[in-house]
Amino acid sequence: MPHPFLPRRDFLGAAALSLAGLAVADVPLSAEEARKAPLKRPPNPFVYRFKIGDIEAFSISDGHMLFREGLSLMWPAEDRPVMKQAMISNRERLDALPLYINVLALKLGDEVALIDAGLGERNPNPNFGWLEAVLRSLDITREQVKVGFLSHAHGDHLDGFIHGQKPAFPNAKIYLLQQEYDFWRGPNPDFSKSKRDKQPLPGMVKSVCKNFDILQEHLVIAKDGQKLFHDAVEIIAAPGHTDGHACFEIRSGKDSLMHISDVVHHHLLMFDNVGWTVAMDHDPETAVQTRKKLFTRMAASRSRAFGFHLPWPGIGTVVPKGDQYAWVPERWTWGS
Repeated sequence: MPHPFLPRRDFLGAAALSLAGLAVADVPLSAEEARKAPLKRPPNPFVYRFKIGDIEAFSISDGHMLFREGLSLMWPAEDRPVMKQAMISNRERLDALPLYINVLALKLGDEVALIDAGLGERNPNPNFGWLEAVLRSLDITREQVKVGFLSHAHGDHLDGFIHGQKPAFPNAKIYLLQQEYDFWRGPNPDFSKSKRDKQPLPGMVKSVCKNFDILQEHLVIAKDGQKLFHDAVEIIAAPGHTDGHACFEIRSGKDSLMHISDVVHHHLLMFDNVGWTVAMDHDPETAVQTRKKLFTRMAASRSRAFGFHLPWPGIGTVVPKGDQYAWVPERWTWGS
């Protein structure tokens, strides 16, 4: 497996320097050569390369968000003391809830697919909107992105598909479920079951519809169970967070990875108790049912998983923990 950041020769050269000129693999360096050689470091610390069978995959950090509301975003309210104790026991911060923004890019030949696209340029903020810079560093052009998968239309997933009030990826078809499209395009989107602050909702709906207008010629309605991107990506309906929320199973050869989108928002809380929900869920009861169903399936198969909001690079496994579950991060692979 290639080094996640560096070409193999660069990696070996850097290792040779750290050993003060000892021969490493097939790159012999004298002590003098090692001293004079420029030290090469990873060009960007927010992209992680890995493989899914024949697919070259990239976990790209588009940044992070910090919700100062902390546990007041979590429900049911009467369980917050238990949540707090779980956070304390695991040495988690209590003053805020961090949410990571992990975009998954898949490359087959010269074609690239993106699962969600982050926050884009919506707000000039140094904490997010990194996707474009990462793609440039990988020599991936906007034109190479042929497929986009939209798990749901919240801004941290949709807005990155827009650039300069135009489609960011001019050659990409962007797939979403019918229920997701219909919800936002409906005359009165129903947020009555959601615990979120209702005041910003009219602006949110307006923003989503504006972005749908910009992307209209690129949007394609997909179906639950449909396979796309050379049949490597299967769309899986996972409602609750939104009406048309979707997850994605990526398969290549004997390898697979389940992209769990926004089925979970925290690496502890929604595993420790699958019945705990976040205020941003449109339908908390359905979100819990979806999470139970998906976790049961994943724990049985021990399938590799990718979480959009879990600590970067967001790769791990869902494992049973008593009658609940735990998120076990995958050990990073730094070399071949």
